[in-house]
Amino acid sequence: MVKNLMGMMSAMRLRHELAYDAPPADVLAMLADPLFWDKVAEATGALSSTATVGTDGPTTRIVVDQEQAVKGVPAFAKKFVGDSTRAITTQVWQGHDATVEVDTPGKPTRMAGTATLAENGAGSTLTYDLEVKASVPLVGGKLEKLVVELTTEGFDKEQAVGAAWLAGDRA
Repeated sequence: MVKNLMGMMSAMRLRHELAYDAPPADVLAMLADPLFWDKVAEATGALSSTATVGTDGPTTRIVVDQEQAVKGVPAFAKKFVGDSTRAITTQVWQGHDATVEVDTPGKPTRMAGTATLAENGAGSTLTYDLEVKASVPLVGGKLEKLVVELTTEGFDKEQAVGAAWLAGDRA
């Protein structure tokens, strides 16, 4: 059993690194731009997406409220996830570190953890380290694995959009 932020139940860990050819300050500025998240939503095929950003002193709070169509999921998951899933991702940044929470209203899944931005040569690496929890008896582990796979695909698209954004492609 893994003790985590969401209780005593076991959870699956998702650690994913996104590499960028830009210094951390540029990556943070990108993450704090709602237009960047609009581009990510477009790349992931979101049905709807709203990004809000607020800064209070050294703290930047980024909230992305997005609805994604659910396609190609195994039959066991379809009854839990339905035809679409709303995910509200909240990142609270202080310096190069953030807490991350992903809530899925009405769905039995949740993610929580951290994001860390670090210099990497002339560029930087954004590392997400999350615990994925599905509170469903018997198939929870399968559902967590599916959420990890889908989230990883989303992170890969986020990285591609970010690389283009940092290279000046913002149209």
